[in-house]
Amino acid sequence: MKKQIAIVEDEAAIRDNYAAAFAREGYAVRTFPNRREAMTAFATRLPDLAVIDISLEDEPEGGFDLCRELRNLSAELPIIFLTARDSELDAVSGLRLGADDFLTKDLSIGHLIARVNALFRRVDALRRPAQDQQIVRRGALTIDAERMSVQWQGQVVLLSLTEFWIVHALAKHPGHVKNRQQLMDAANVVLDDNTITSHVKRIRRKFQLIDASCDTIQTVYGMGYRWVE
Repeated sequence: MKKQIAIVEDEAAIRDNYAAAFAREGYAVRTFPNRREAMTAFATRLPDLAVIDISLEDEPEGGFDLCRELRNLSAELPIIFLTARDSELDAVSGLRLGADDFLTKDLSIGHLIARVNALFRRVDALRRPAQDQQIVRRGALTIDAERMSVQWQGQVVLLSLTEFWIVHALAKHPGHVKNRQQLMDAANVVLDDNTITSHVKRIRRKFQLIDASCDTIQTVYGMGYRWVE
């Protein structure tokens, strides 16, 4: 059976463009222009993944409300925010509400599909037993690459996909400096220096929410970053 993707986007042209791209990849697609129509449909059947905008018709933050409602229905449903709003506050808000990823509409269709495919791989991995060779342990850090999960001192660190692969690339080889290109390659994204810096700052804050003294990602000025134990 085809996996079903729901797209909640109030601009018809954008909505149809994404729907056509996912259909070409072999996914079944349902589209909705607003939160109310989406939730009416989701009450009967949840999709396998939801792609939602923040601003939905007459609700400037309808996507945030929708994310919250979806999380109440399912803790495991993959949710991606896809929006023109690119502030760090919006990204943090979306991830805190339980979204799995936060993307902006300036990214390519190919990149979007790659992120969706990655999320589906994560869901499939969660249904399989963890394998020891996929586990990375560095002191208080535990990374399960199959399940794409990170724990610090036994507590889950809620990372987006990009943040997960940045942490994985750094922690897999502690002490080794990773430059911007190496981190982009690990996360399968194209980012500028400022965006990489923002991701690292968010990652540090998320670890420090668990352990205020956590200082494991070290900046090597002019070169990149490294994981220190």
